[in-house]
Amino acid sequence: MKNLYFLLAILIQSLAFSQDNPDNIVDNQDPEISQADKLAKQLQNPVASLISVPFQGNFDFGIGTENGSRMTLNIQPVIPLSISEHWNLIGRVILPVISQHNVYGNSGSQFGLSDAVVSGFFSPKEPTSNGIIWGAGPVLLVPTATDDLLGTEKFGMGPTVVILKQAGKFTIGALANHIWSVAGSNDRADVNNTFLQPFIAKNIKGGYSITLNTELTQNWDADATSGSLHLVGAKVFSIGKQLTQFAIGPRIPYGNANTADWGFRAMLVLLFPKG
Repeated sequence: MKNLYFLLAILIQSLAFSQDNPDNIVDNQDPEISQADKLAKQLQNPVASLISVPFQGNFDFGIGTENGSRMTLNIQPVIPLSISEHWNLIGRVILPVISQHNVYGNSGSQFGLSDAVVSGFFSPKEPTSNGIIWGAGPVLLVPTATDDLLGTEKFGMGPTVVILKQAGKFTIGALANHIWSVAGSNDRADVNNTFLQPFIAKNIKGGYSITLNTELTQNWDADATSGSLHLVGAKVFSIGKQLTQFAIGPRIPYGNANTADWGFRAMLVLLFPKG
């Protein structure tokens, strides 16, 4: 939990700093670079009006007593829809594809889908007078796992919320949800989990960015905490006509339910800006 407190302290300090430095990162430069800067800034906002398809790879090593390993590829399309003059609905799906070996002791290898998480954020199209951007709505846990050791065999639901502020080069905010299981196999443990993701990002001219975040899941029934701290560098660029972002950085595990020794994150995001 010390990593979480450390990150929250950085968020508070950086928010105060960004209030005193409201410079905008996009200026009268080359149009292609300017577009990359704008997209990099939009990507820091989970409820931005930008269609994107991230492929997020998380690699964890040294798991448990058998020195296990896990690769999780999260396919997570984000689709914003205009539902009125003042409101958007941002649909977000996270579908994990997992390949793992000996993560539960001498449990062998498994490969396939894990459970999907589907979120819907109702978000105002314009920030508040204080520059706050927010969204809230439902989150669903869908039992799509193809192996008993890859999922919960439970259907769950709950609320989700995101709040952030973008000031000049900085984006500071947090995303959270809570899921309770409401149906599924009676032989499997109930789901009663809180997810928290505070983040701070700095954009750099040329479509570059650096992001510090933590992703923490608290299982209240089992008193189990699983978290990872990430420091990720990213760059927006084009592959032919396809606008893309690539990101990579270390993944530092913590919590009594995360027994990995180390890991890293690599991500490719396909971008589909309007117009």
